[in-house]
Amino acid sequence: MAFQPFDLSGKTALITGGNGGIGLGMAEGLAAAGADVVIWGTNEEKNARALAALQPFGTRVAAMKCNVGSEQEVEDRFGETLDFLGGKLDACFANAGVSGDRRKLKDGFGGMDYAEWRRVLDINLDGVFFTLRAAGRHMKERGEGGSLVGTSSTASIMGQARGEHYAASKGAMNAIIKALAVEYGRHGIRANAVLPGWIETEMTAPAFNWDKFRDAVLPRIPAGRWGTKEDFAGIAVYLVSDASRYHTGDVLVIDGAYTLF
Repeated sequence: MAFQPFDLSGKTALITGGNGGIGLGMAEGLAAAGADVVIWGTNEEKNARALAALQPFGTRVAAMKCNVGSEQEVEDRFGETLDFLGGKLDACFANAGVSGDRRKLKDGFGGMDYAEWRRVLDINLDGVFFTLRAAGRHMKERGEGGSLVGTSSTASIMGQARGEHYAASKGAMNAIIKALAVEYGRHGIRANAVLPGWIETEMTAPAFNWDKFRDAVLPRIPAGRWGTKEDFAGIAVYLVSDASRYHTGDVLVIDGAYTLF
């Protein structure tokens, strides 16, 4: 029989923030490869559109409303996710996240109030904790391994003025992922982070529509273009597949070589 490591038939996955942008690109890649997929998002209209985009792949797909910053919501939705997927989860992508509010950062770090700091950390860090804790606990108890993935950012490895809270949340995610790789390795559970560069999404649209930003940044991307959500389909499939069974504790930069130039 031919070796088909990227056939995900029979695999199951959860993607938080899977109703748009990078998360939807990941979900589409997984469904196209044969996986059953559940996406979480807070916007029910976006959830419905994402579900419609996933259904043609022919696998089991569901969209659920969930605010990952709420511990109780995560626990409740996780139980519903397991019910939908037949009691097993092979992969969990902690992808949901928010960026800093530029309107509240005009005076930089010194002018940032605690509410803005907490707003970002509640989703980008606490949400990751709640999500990966639930998934890791399930995978350990099930005893058949699994893959935990966090969507981090190149902001975690580069300086980002007026984005210290965002960078802090993503740097902490990298540390959590590495710790999970060590703790869960003996249980056959892998943990990796994906660090996107400048990707065309709803979150980055304000910056990309600013001529000064676009003219300064785009020439610094050796690949010669912005990234798209489709650029994350393949890495998602790889991290769920058996091809990555010995790949854990890594931070995978997907940025068109931006951070190298």
